[in-house]
Amino acid sequence: MADISATTPTHAPARILTVSELNRMAREVLERSFPLFWVSGEISNLTRAASGHWYFSLKDAGAQVRCVMFKNRNAYLEWQPKEGDLVEARAVVTLYEARGEFQLNVEFLQRAGLGVLFEAYEKLRIKLEGEGLFDPARKRSIPAHPRQIGIVTSPDAAALRDVLTTLKRRMPSIPIVLYPAPVQGKGAAALIAAAINQASLRAECDVLIICRGGGSMEDLWQFNEEVVARAIAACSIPTISGVGHETDFTIADFAADRRAPTPTAAAEMASPDRTALLGKVIQQQQRMQRQMQVGLSQRMQQLDYLARRLLSPMQQVAHKIGHLDQLNLRLQAAISRLLQQQSQHLMRLEQNLNHLSPHAVLNRGYALAQTTQGQIVRTSSQLSAGQTVQLTFGQGQADADITRIKS
Repeated sequence: MADISATTPTHAPARILTVSELNRMAREVLERSFPLFWVSGEISNLTRAASGHWYFSLKDAGAQVRCVMFKNRNAYLEWQPKEGDLVEARAVVTLYEARGEFQLNVEFLQRAGLGVLFEAYEKLRIKLEGEGLFDPARKRSIPAHPRQIGIVTSPDAAALRDVLTTLKRRMPSIPIVLYPAPVQGKGAAALIAAAINQASLRAECDVLIICRGGGSMEDLWQFNEEVVARAIAACSIPTISGVGHETDFTIADFAADRRAPTPTAAAEMASPDRTALLGKVIQQQQRMQRQMQVGLSQRMQQLDYLARRLLSPMQQVAHKIGHLDQLNLRLQAAISRLLQQQSQHLMRLEQNLNHLSPHAVLNRGYALAQTTQGQIVRTSSQLSAGQTVQLTFGQGQADADITRIKS
């Protein structure tokens, strides 16, 4: 009988991983170990799946690596890579667990050499920003109702047609002045700056649009040149930069007074909307009409109220006559009351006078003695024998001679 003790394990074995667990652990290690980085190489085996995802390999002389760029990432690219293109990819390392394949998940893709351009772009941006060329305090407002609009671009550019179409639609009455300049190719930056300087010197426009359509970073590079940025900053006219698409940012955008995401948007910023203005005019007209109608209605009500209070001349005369009659009656009554009071007062005075009158005393049998000089004789000491006095009675007078005086 065979001895099986030699094949029986003396300790429990370590946990056995499944393939799925192994691949998941490997993916997690890779993703933790390799943060987002750049890698360059040549595209090969490019496949665009029906789902919108891109599958390809990046290779150099000695190796290659599988890559995937999902739809939600490649949709933002403004160019289409092809077999043999030298590119630079920003990616993260991962593992496709279902197959255990090492691969790169590409977040962004650009043509090889753009890293040098980005470096030059950032260096110039930082330099000009340090000089205060992009200071918001330097930015001027765009006139709401420009009398004339200038455009710096190529006469053959599709962007010019877009701008002209937009301006014609929004406000066809505004004159346009084109300052032509090539927007791509060697030496174009100097010509763009010269056109901007010409527009500034002539000062015949109220706002200046500097624009071109979208393209790669190399296509837009003329608008990243220092000479263009300085020309824009020195321009005497408010400027709008409309270079490329929404995701494109150039040095010209930072130097301009306003940045538009597209040339069409630049035209919209530069011009008032005729339809909107007409709408506002109509609204104001309707508002004024309503206010006038309300005002007229209120005035009509006031007139009706005043008309009800207004009397004809004959009515006014009759009203005055009636008022005078009332005043006359009140005057007569006042006079009557006054006379009655005065009569009563006179009667009381008469009674008092009658009580105090010497005639009343005389009528009671007394006589008033006066000297011939008219002095009233009150005592016998005023008289002398033989003196003549005048006696006044209740009725009549008499002269008397004093024969004897008694004290």
